[in-house]
Amino acid sequence: MLLKRLVLGILTLVAISLLITLGVEALSGDVCTAMMGQMASAAKVAACHSQLNLNLPMHERYLTWLWNFMQGDLGNALTNHRSIASLIGNRIGNTFFLAGLAALVAVPLALTLGVIAALYRNSFFDRAISIVTLSGISVPDFFIAYILMAIFAVWLGVLPAISNLDQSMDLWDRIYISALPVLTLTVAVSAHMMRMTRAAIVSLLASPYIEMAKLKGIRPSRIIIKHALPNALSPIIQVVMLNLAWLVVGVVIVEVVFVYPGLGALMIDAVFLRDMPVVQATAMVFASVYVILNLLADILSMLSNPRLRHRN
Repeated sequence: MLLKRLVLGILTLVAISLLITLGVEALSGDVCTAMMGQMASAAKVAACHSQLNLNLPMHERYLTWLWNFMQGDLGNALTNHRSIASLIGNRIGNTFFLAGLAALVAVPLALTLGVIAALYRNSFFDRAISIVTLSGISVPDFFIAYILMAIFAVWLGVLPAISNLDQSMDLWDRIYISALPVLTLTVAVSAHMMRMTRAAIVSLLASPYIEMAKLKGIRPSRIIIKHALPNALSPIIQVVMLNLAWLVVGVVIVEVVFVYPGLGALMIDAVFLRDMPVVQATAMVFASVYVILNLLADILSMLSNPRLRHRN
């Protein structure tokens, strides 16, 4: 089963790379026009196309890139001719730092609030949390980012609006400079995890063994922690892992808003310049993380629920 999921994940990555290629090819303009400007002569643009092999058919360029990618060769950027591996290497640590820091805050917070909301369901606390989480799910990430920027950077002036992270910074400075992006991602991702955790536990509270535990006089908190929560691990793990995957992929918008030097900002800049190899490479990094975390979610769900192992 795991081998089947792995093969499916590889095919998914190939399909994503093809869709990314088609999407960028469908955009108006090209890298030569972006670099040389709209006033460049047709002869200069044609010479640039020939130099960068952009005069070849799209399918030939895609197959060549795919073959090189499978051999571990990401190639060079079309705009500055720098190694794409070095460009990604300089940015990927920042992206994973941001996503990891947001996960350290969001996962415990969401699970705790979900358990408390299930424990005191239909109470004022449950309704208040539901309103807040529904608002968090409904509002786009960039809007949350701008609201938090207006409050903490403009109004209160306690956090920087621009997250110009530097590798020479120590850990606490990196955390401080990344506070607003982390807070934005936490608000965006905690809402979904909290609601799914609450729903998983509430659905189990109607089970016969939970009713028996109530009849025995066991405290509600002990019922949830000792009886309901272990049986709700499988759906909770799925939700947590999917949201962790979203954290890595969802940093694109947040990085652009806060000018954070990560992979997302690199990808957006490459799209503007129509630098196809850079777009393909960064998209494959995001897609690979998403596929791996989904595979890990399936593995952890099977380990926590023997019925899933028997079904597969």
